[in-house]
Amino acid sequence: MSQFKIHSIQTAPAIAQPLLEGSLKKYGFIPNLHGGLAEAPAALKAYIELTALFDQTSLSPMERQVVLLVVSTENHCIYCVAAHSMIAKQMIKADPAIVDAIRNLQPLPDTKLDALASFTRNVVKNRGVVCGQTLDKFIAAGYTLAQVLEVVLGVTLKTLSNYTNHIIDTPLDTAFQAETWEEPAQCASQQCA
Repeated sequence: MSQFKIHSIQTAPAIAQPLLEGSLKKYGFIPNLHGGLAEAPAALKAYIELTALFDQTSLSPMERQVVLLVVSTENHCIYCVAAHSMIAKQMIKADPAIVDAIRNLQPLPDTKLDALASFTRNVVKNRGVVCGQTLDKFIAAGYTLAQVLEVVLGVTLKTLSNYTNHIIDTPLDTAFQAETWEEPAQCASQQCA
């Protein structure tokens, strides 16, 4: 049982209340992640602002979802994998085969997106220490040096939410239930108790 509370607008610290009101307006509900982050208004504000900044990158909506899903699978975040699977499939009309490949740790059926997924996975697994060959493959796939750093921004954004979800044991919102994710065996065996 988590020691953390999932805040509503009424129970959140005063500084977080307008932020949660913005979440309600944007999504039609307050995602449990936002309610949990409200415990520390600066963390909630950082998450909202990082999301807005990541949305301003040169990566397409599909590419951004690839980054966010890959980071979430690598960080074993059941909440974020479900949320971004739903966002990718329903909001940006992503090819379900691409989303499912990421969820199942398989190569993507689109070579450029697969290069993005592979680069993102390397950034997460190696904590940003990527070899020249990895970077060269990413650039050869058609990405730019600016997009290397935009991927790092996406990794930063998702690491904040993934780690928060682990620590506060965020319950999955009803809106994301259809995309519940069970970690592939190779993921689950890497976690600690």
